[in-house]
Amino acid sequence: MRVLMINTSERIGGAAIAANRLMEALKDNGIKAKMLVRDKQTDNVTVVALRKSWLRIWQFVWERIVIWRENRFKKHNLFAVDIANTGTDITLLPEFKQADVIHLHWINQGMLSLKNLQQIFNSNKPIVWTLHDMWPITGICHYANDCTRYTTQCFSCPLLYKSFQKDLSYRTFRKKQLLYKNANITFVACSQWLENLARQSALMKGQEITNIPNPIKTNLFRPQNKAFTRRKLNLPTDKKLLLFSSVKITDKRKGISYLIEACKILKETHPEFCNDLGIIIVGKESQQYKDFFPFPIFCIDYTSNEHALVDLYNAADVFVSPSIQDNLPNTIVEAMSCGIPCIGFNTGGIPQMIDHLHNGYVAQHKSSEDLANGIYWSLAESNYKTLSEEARRKAVGTYSEGTIAMKYIRIYNQITGNYA
Repeated sequence: MRVLMINTSERIGGAAIAANRLMEALKDNGIKAKMLVRDKQTDNVTVVALRKSWLRIWQFVWERIVIWRENRFKKHNLFAVDIANTGTDITLLPEFKQADVIHLHWINQGMLSLKNLQQIFNSNKPIVWTLHDMWPITGICHYANDCTRYTTQCFSCPLLYKSFQKDLSYRTFRKKQLLYKNANITFVACSQWLENLARQSALMKGQEITNIPNPIKTNLFRPQNKAFTRRKLNLPTDKKLLLFSSVKITDKRKGISYLIEACKILKETHPEFCNDLGIIIVGKESQQYKDFFPFPIFCIDYTSNEHALVDLYNAADVFVSPSIQDNLPNTIVEAMSCGIPCIGFNTGGIPQMIDHLHNGYVAQHKSSEDLANGIYWSLAESNYKTLSEEARRKAVGTYSEGTIAMKYIRIYNQITGNYA
């Protein structure tokens, strides 16, 4: 069986990493899988890039211009929404023609337009679409936050600077309704949370929806000697270290402000405990947060190198993910696979991953105080060794590449009629 996976980027972003890992897992299980991307970052021969041209750049820019114009020439949430008005017809490519199954992932920012999606649907090839965020089930947003208009009809979008009844969200929602009406798609959410939201969307009426988590290389992401790893990274061996990681730390959805407040609360309530505490901040622009924490901070630039990530996780005692809305963060799965207990808010797919007081701590949503409680409990009150072992056990049993690959293969066999 030949499967063509489609994602905007090969390696940048959580969806790209998840899609890439799934491709490798499928190949290890007998599937001839390839990946089609706009932006290629490696020399992997099974990853095919669209031909580079100024048109690709213009497609990305033109979509932003249309959104910018709709926003009354303000940069307000310029990259929080997508309208898929530009893209490339991939149905003429040999990789598309050869594929038995088309597997869509994150296809925004000029990769595929709604028109291109219609061309794919018209090909009558079996289609799987993995939902890495909410965009396929809303008008234009990737995360709806508290808005529920997508359950009936998007309009007056709160993410637009000046919204109105028939704004971009309304018009794009209507186009998606027509697009999905007769399309035969199997939607796969990465979390139970996103599956539940998808079932509520007016766009998903009559559609097949299930959920399968993202895979993790459990043989690579595994526990290592903490002292050795810290010496390798020039990190202190005599402190308890928290780890926070994000591609873009300034993204408010990632919630670093809640972590800063939680650390200040810890300093006030447990000053002696904080004397032995430090925090590793990984991500672009991490240096600008150097003076915000009440104890030592170690800033490291973002990296997508998996071996470097394994070292970073193993250097930490706990991983903190204060995202205020997230699907199924790769970072939490990666940390757990390294035997690192995780702390996160009760939102999105996070409580599906972290079993409260069993392999980590699930804090009340947007409560810096409870986030502080989780950090203190994990490092000072829990049986840390058991917590760490259970985190690793959950990752291996639930998110290993082989386990996830077989779940997708069952879907491929079902939609292609191949039950052998």
